[in-house]
Amino acid sequence: MKYVSTRGNAPELSFEDAMLTGLATDGGLYVPAEVPALEPREISMLHGKSYEDVAFAIMRPFVGDTFEEAEFRAVIKAAYAGFGHVSRAPLKQVGDGVWLLELFHGPTLAFKDFAMQLIGQMFQSVLRRRGESVTIVGATSGDTGSAAIEAFRGLDNVDVCILYPHGMVSEVQRRQMTTPAEANVRAFAVEGTFDDCQRHLKDMFANRPFREETRLAAVNSINWARVMAQVVYYFTSAVALGAPDRKVSFCVPTGNFGDIYAGEIARRMGLPIGRLAIATNQNDILHRALVSGEYRTGEVRPSISPSMDIQVSSNFERLLFDAYGRDADAVRSLMDELRSGNGFRIDDAALGGIGEGFASGRVSEEETMSRIRAVHDASGQLVCPHTAVGLEVADRLAEPRVPMIALATADPAKFPNAVERATGIRPPLPIRMADLYERPERVTQVANDLAELCRTIREGRAA
Repeated sequence: MKYVSTRGNAPELSFEDAMLTGLATDGGLYVPAEVPALEPREISMLHGKSYEDVAFAIMRPFVGDTFEEAEFRAVIKAAYAGFGHVSRAPLKQVGDGVWLLELFHGPTLAFKDFAMQLIGQMFQSVLRRRGESVTIVGATSGDTGSAAIEAFRGLDNVDVCILYPHGMVSEVQRRQMTTPAEANVRAFAVEGTFDDCQRHLKDMFANRPFREETRLAAVNSINWARVMAQVVYYFTSAVALGAPDRKVSFCVPTGNFGDIYAGEIARRMGLPIGRLAIATNQNDILHRALVSGEYRTGEVRPSISPSMDIQVSSNFERLLFDAYGRDADAVRSLMDELRSGNGFRIDDAALGGIGEGFASGRVSEEETMSRIRAVHDASGQLVCPHTAVGLEVADRLAEPRVPMIALATADPAKFPNAVERATGIRPPLPIRMADLYERPERVTQVANDLAELCRTIREGRAA
């Protein structure tokens, strides 16, 4: 299996090298040269299998010869051993034809654990074999950072530097990043937005001397291995509800577009998906793009669903690459427009292709709060604000006789203030995190400046 850049000016890589590299040297994102397809019979055979067995079957074609079979099975087993539910990603019905896919039973209570725990195990195995070390730099709107730190903390061959927007993540999210005591992990509170953090990350990778000096690797959703890991739960949930003998739709609270793009890969592998619904909060660039064809950035507006407070959805580039017939020149031109101005227009043919498989909706702050309250009143269940955004759009777009699965992306305890305002109930942290608010924090506050970030990362490595 080979991987190519969406911008066409970077070398083809194996899975192993694409995973360790993260962002392509031309600024593009790696995607598989071909997406493996499964026959309906092969999908049917996934029914009743453990999450780990399905993960092996779905991901094995993507990793090529990076791992021997026994080694890859051991990596997968270790990745999900710390999850708090035997199903790993259980389904729960919450309405007529609407289901919740609970993705928050991992160690940091968010869906990012599915990919990050796997990447941690894969990195450790490959780096040990190679006798190498790397510096992982990640930009986070909240959950990726804590999941990355949890996956790599204490490893001898990995330094982890996480950038997050100062004052724009929940307290639980922040403390999960700032309280680990291991010397190989550092949290940077950047005086800017998530989009600023993400831009600085991409610029670090574009700076070849800095990239080579620090041996940078990325574990943001720009890393293909993240997307690959998330494809698995689309299969487990759809098969549980009758696939491949009937279609299933999904609604995904969406910020950086990685999670929902995993659903697109599942569809291209043969999973019969009716529609993929993009659920946005008030930072609705993706909804506006699908409605108008205009992908135009604006000012980030802080919300009660902060992990979605994004105006530049990096993984959307992967979908554009597909929509433009894998024309890297066209994608490169669009990304140049985005960088030099504030956006671009998607041509009619590409927009029409996207519209055939995707739908979208925008949810206000008031609607989010109302949905949290309504879910609790109807079922007694608490949901986080991001999940509420997904459920709101899921109800709007659900079709008769096609199950709609809404992705529950985080435990409500990660956003206790919003949940308490909506329901009057403050969701407790699990026992293993009960002392989170008492743990000492360790954080470096930095200016919204690339040069200062690079200098601080260098100094930390030298120390």
